[in-house]
Amino acid sequence: MENQKINCTVESCKYNNCNNQECILKQITVTPIQNCKTQKPDESMCSSYIHHNL
Repeated sequence: MENQKINCTVESCKYNNCNNQECILKQITVTPIQNCKTQKPDESMCSSYIHHNL
């Protein structure tokens, strides 16, 4: 999907463009959190996250 955007508000991530709250990667990997069965967004996390040293 060429038009897909990934919005992100995690300012500490190296791949977040904080000016427009958008991930600059073409794709990300989302993984489940083990033993978390809340049926809410906290069951998953962005595995493409890399800490940006400010």
